[in-house]
Amino acid sequence: MLTFVFVCLAISVTGLHAAFTVTVGSAVKVKENEGVDLKCSYTADFGSSPRLEWKFKDLKGSQTLIFFDNKPTGKYEGRISVYDGGLRFNKLTRADTGDYDCEVSGNGGYGENSIKVTVLVPPSKPVSRIPSSVTTGSNVRLACFDADGSPPPTYKWYKGGTPLPEDPSKFPNFKNLTYKMNVFNGNLEFPSVSKLDTGSYFCEASNGEGAPQRGDAMLMEVRDLNVGGIVAGVIVALLAVGLLLFGLWYASKKGYLPTNRNNKLFIHSLEQMIWMMGMENSDRNRLLLCSLCCPG
Repeated sequence: MLTFVFVCLAISVTGLHAAFTVTVGSAVKVKENEGVDLKCSYTADFGSSPRLEWKFKDLKGSQTLIFFDNKPTGKYEGRISVYDGGLRFNKLTRADTGDYDCEVSGNGGYGENSIKVTVLVPPSKPVSRIPSSVTTGSNVRLACFDADGSPPPTYKWYKGGTPLPEDPSKFPNFKNLTYKMNVFNGNLEFPSVSKLDTGSYFCEASNGEGAPQRGDAMLMEVRDLNVGGIVAGVIVALLAVGLLLFGLWYASKKGYLPTNRNNKLFIHSLEQMIWMMGMENSDRNRLLLCSLCCPG
């Protein structure tokens, strides 16, 4: 008895009750270009002619009025009709995927409820980014993306026509591979790529609607760092600098450059640098130290 009195008092004080209730249908999945009915009913507490509004929130969170002031708004004219008990779309497109909010107000009360609508669209051929040549030990990311599929597709990667497992450590044939695959955003990442990862790769997008779609296969070759080429490049650069210095020195000696005190100091410095380039490293270092301590 005391519990009953307490509950009644609580309801009386807070104003909580089961009135002003809006009820909608369950989530809807419908193929693109087909029509759909979105059910919305409400209790009699709102009165005989309550205010009814429909709003739409897309996947990016942007909200738009669909039905306001007893008529469809803007781009929804001719696409929808509202009747006692719901809203009807004549034809849905992929842009109509999102949440539909039915809002009712009247007699001082307000209520709302929403329905999730997914417009089913098969994926298109995914766009992939696969580098043709990478260096051993570098971090490499292969990317795959499809912008059309609804719901958003999941992704698989293939190497040499063989599907790669999401977790290679669980399969003996792939345990030596160290890639990381994200089936939701389409990335295939190699934290430290090795020559074992050389091969032809392509990705596949699927969402249960229509046939899975595959991107173009591309060869990724993993190469060792070309140390010899780097050393050769450094030597060529040093020779070019030496020839430039020699040319300036020769031009100054022959009088092709203006002569003044600063120029004579410059010639003397060039002579020292040319001489040093032919010396052993230890002798060169001693000469540099001497020239710094006793210039001229």
